Amino acid sequence: MRTKTRLTVAALASAALVGTAVIAAVPAATAIPVNSHCGTETAGPRASFVSHAQLTKQLESIEATSRGTVDVEVAGYSNEGREIYQARVGTGDTVLLVQSQIHGNENHGTEALLSLLKELGGSSAAAAEIRENITIVAIPRLNVDGGEHDTRQNRMTWAEVVEDFPQLDGVQPAWNYRAATPGFDVNRDFNPDLDYVPQPEDFPGNSADTGWYITPEAQTLRDVYAGLEGEFGTVDYFVDLHNQWPCYQQVGTDNMSPLSISGRFIADPTAFGDWPEFDYDASRRANVAVYDALQAHGESAFGDLTLYPQNTNLPGTALGSFALRGSATVLFETSSNTQSDGQKRNGFLAKQVEVGLKGLITAIADGSVETLDPEAYEAIPERRTLPAD
Repeated sequence: MRTKTRLTVAALASAALVGTAVIAAVPAATAIPVNSHCGTETAGPRASFVSHAQLTKQLESIEATSRGTVDVEVAGYSNEGREIYQARVGTGDTVLLVQSQIHGNENHGTEALLSLLKELGGSSAAAAEIRENITIVAIPRLNVDGGEHDTRQNRMTWAEVVEDFPQLDGVQPAWNYRAATPGFDVNRDFNPDLDYVPQPEDFPGNSADTGWYITPEAQTLRDVYAGLEGEFGTVDYFVDLHNQWPCYQQVGTDNMSPLSISGRFIADPTAFGDWPEFDYDASRRANVAVYDALQAHGESAFGDLTLYPQNTNLPGTALGSFALRGSATVLFETSSNTQSDGQKRNGFLAKQVEVGLKGLITAIADGSVETLDPEAYEAIPERRTLPAD
């Protein structure tokens, strides 16, 4: 096994400006194998991921153990009637909203949030300092129905949407609807206009369009976001925890990449109206904080994270819509989901999310995130796809 060289993204950016010192420190990449056998095995069990009932019990336990320092509430209900929880900790003037499992088969962020909430609600001096400087609101599992059914989509028919919005009667179903499930990709149901009401002429839409808030899950996240805007003025940071295909490699190395991150979801913010609070540099600084936190783990594979493709234009995602409203945004895309890997590497994959997210929270709390160079974001290594059989 070769020795890995760990460098912060700031160091990578600096070396890119002054010469080839970093390039010399990184061994030449090996060729991607023609048949990598990646992603072709059966997923295996997923019993180690928390069910909805277990999630409820763990959140109740966290609230009780912290003596209310972590405040847990029901933020809304899914289409099948399950509770969508939010957990709040801290009293700082800066607010970070983080949500996980908007896609029901993407579990690792949920596990990471439960662990982090326990720590932040604890009695350590470090936790107390974080709580004093930042308010954290977490939705550990947004798509609770998809989580129970192990599907990307929620559970909702188009007929149920029409029942909720009669003006859509006779309209072609939204492009993100999957009749076979049946359900919607909730992460295409967002709109930067939090007061938007679905209009027939806006359907079926496409991935380059804004969404409609037709699902109760998206409506719940919108309402939490709007409430925080009313309280704080701006939701300073929004973090979205996802999973991706398991077979990616860090460009320039022979290392598998267990995580990709991004702060870019809108190609042209002016294409969707006047959004003067849009701040791409704030998003880039936040991602650099995540990257550097994971790089700080030395020889562990945490440092093999990559940059998610930057050619995305997804205003209908929560990240895209909330970025337009002025939130600094961070996407976590952990490699693997229940269909590809099941619970394999569960501990490692959840821990890397926890480490990266805690690094961002700490940088916000101590103010160091503001000192980071946004251009360092451009030096985060790109990812490339390993071929499967």
